[in-house]
Amino acid sequence: MQNRFTRALISFVCLLSIHLGVLGDASIDDVALQIENLRPESEILHFMDQNTWVGTNGVIVRYGNVALTAETVRVNDLTKVVIAEGAVTLQRDGTYWKGEHLEYNFETNEIKTDEFRAGIANIFVGGVSLETTTTNTTQIAQNAFVTTDDLAEPSFRIRAKSVKVILGKSVEARDATLYLGNVPILWFPYFRRSLEPHARFFVTQPGYRSRFGPYALNKYVYKFDDRFEIVMDLDYRAKRGVGFGPELTYDLGHHGRGNFSYYQTSDRNPGFDQQNVPITEDRYRLKFDYQVMLNTNLTAKASIRKQSDVFTVRDFFEPQYLTNSQPISFVEVNQLWSNLSLDFLAQPQVNNFSQTIERLPDIRLAGARQQLGETPFFYDSDSSFAYLRFRQGSGINTNYAAARADSYHQLLAPQTYFGWLNLTPRIGGRVTHYSETESKIATFDSENRFVFNTGAEASFKASRILSETKNSMFDVDGLRHIIEPSLNYVFVPEPNVRPNRLPQFDTEIPSLSLLPIDYPDYNQIDSIDSQNVIRMGLRNRIQTKRDGQVVNLVQSALVTDLRLDPNDQQTRLSDIYSSLEFMPRNWVTLRSELRYNDRQHQLNAANHSILLSPNDVWSVRLGQRYFRQNSDFGPNSENNTFYDSFYYKFNENWGFRMSHHFEARDGKMEDQLYTIYRDFRSWTGALTFRLRDYRQSEDDFSVSFVISFKTFAIRSLGSDQNKSSLLSNE
Repeated sequence: MQNRFTRALISFVCLLSIHLGVLGDASIDDVALQIENLRPESEILHFMDQNTWVGTNGVIVRYGNVALTAETVRVNDLTKVVIAEGAVTLQRDGTYWKGEHLEYNFETNEIKTDEFRAGIANIFVGGVSLETTTTNTTQIAQNAFVTTDDLAEPSFRIRAKSVKVILGKSVEARDATLYLGNVPILWFPYFRRSLEPHARFFVTQPGYRSRFGPYALNKYVYKFDDRFEIVMDLDYRAKRGVGFGPELTYDLGHHGRGNFSYYQTSDRNPGFDQQNVPITEDRYRLKFDYQVMLNTNLTAKASIRKQSDVFTVRDFFEPQYLTNSQPISFVEVNQLWSNLSLDFLAQPQVNNFSQTIERLPDIRLAGARQQLGETPFFYDSDSSFAYLRFRQGSGINTNYAAARADSYHQLLAPQTYFGWLNLTPRIGGRVTHYSETESKIATFDSENRFVFNTGAEASFKASRILSETKNSMFDVDGLRHIIEPSLNYVFVPEPNVRPNRLPQFDTEIPSLSLLPIDYPDYNQIDSIDSQNVIRMGLRNRIQTKRDGQVVNLVQSALVTDLRLDPNDQQTRLSDIYSSLEFMPRNWVTLRSELRYNDRQHQLNAANHSILLSPNDVWSVRLGQRYFRQNSDFGPNSENNTFYDSFYYKFNENWGFRMSHHFEARDGKMEDQLYTIYRDFRSWTGALTFRLRDYRQSEDDFSVSFVISFKTFAIRSLGSDQNKSSLLSNE
């Protein structure tokens, strides 16, 4: 045992040493206004007596989120005004200007320019001159053209003596002529077009899915104003029937905001539930959300998720199901003070087939960590009262209920020693009362449980600058290494009442990561038992400067628990958890997460990915997810999945994307998806094919076609990159 413990500890220390580096003190400062060379022959001069920078032969000027490139620039340090000449481009917040001459104020965003082209608020403008108002919300161009066609030679445009663009509001043209190609078609003395979303429009999404047959998902959208929107869904699926229902989004100002939707269908082929019981044909889903601020720091929230059966959302709203397969319904009121918060929560079981912990109600008073007068001590607390009912769901009568009153209080004394070592000893106590359990299958007596805890956390942060380090391959311009080791010791003697004598409501469930070990972060109140553990952690960051900004080149973390007195289900050393993120370039990101069992010398979980996204022409994502079989997560929890996603833009008109999920355990391609994108100038189209292997049932094949106007797009091009949104009515 001693040798195994020593070997495990040495292994952990070796893993930590991988991430260690040199230490010291320094900093990397951000620069507000930066001027950089674009080419080796570029030259930058600073005239201090004139507070002016002059750049020639190609330079780039950066200020916050604004980037300007030009052959020649003159920048005033004080006024932040730049005069740029030659191949000038200016980019800011997704908007760009291009021309040969530009005068721009970096602080006020005012623009004066000669002949130019610009992309403003999803439309494109070109002309002889451009000026902006001091509020930067209005652009005025002379002898200009305007179009929504984003090609170099637009298929249509309006030429006008003057064009005014009010961002997000409207575009106005005077003495305007509509051109198709180079042919004048129609003259307008005055033309105005709103840039705000259309008040009423219709959206249809045709497609085919083997489980649905041919289908058409239809929406009629009516926007009253910015505060109210009504959507009417009317869907047809050849094999399943008609589905319909309303959606309402509302904003009542200080009376609150939220949404409501109801969807119903008479399903011709509903299938079976988890107990192999036939699902009724009448299927529906109700969704309601509401949030309001009743007073200063007093908020109320309500959420209802009601559905006819366990698979309604899965069958008809798949993206929502993949995000949250078991949504809860609740009403919550929260009052926040400077050092206290009071929370009222009511959580009933709305769907009788879903396992639920009912809280009828759960009232919680939490005290934020605060200093006790002028003493070195800090105090935090967490107290609650709840009437709780465990509802198994699906007709299984293993329900039980009890009232619980819990109060936790803790004292801390954070100190800093030697100017760098942070040490926080703590001591706390908890008392919990349980009423006699109400149950038809088992009864727990009324109990009063007392818990004592103590411990201390130690940590420090150190850093060192290597300002002369340069590396073109990894885009390194100076390095800063920050290291943060930590130790957290927790001791909890055995409570007077063990968990096996208490009803389990807030209980410990299996987790893919380490749970908190200290209170009140560890909130599995009913599972509290003895603890004698040290959590060892190490975080590292290696930073550099790119484009004048500090970025994390490498981020890593290691953590594990050393259990000095493990229980029967624990090993002395927990699994070792590590995470690593490496960005060798701004467009390359590598991530790795590992969970390693040192005692058995085996990898229990892994998640690796690499993302390459150098431009808007192509991007690639590759990854692997591995999880070793663990009975705590069910009988079929093992997986070894490889996945990829690839996007390529052939030209201005065509793009392609594909993604795959391959299960290496049995060699099955579980999911494959292919999308062809077509740019039709003012609108885009996407044709998607998808094939899924469900193993225990027939393969599911889908094809869908979606169109979207660029100026008033419902979905941006490629927004479905990691979703199946093109194959649903959401």
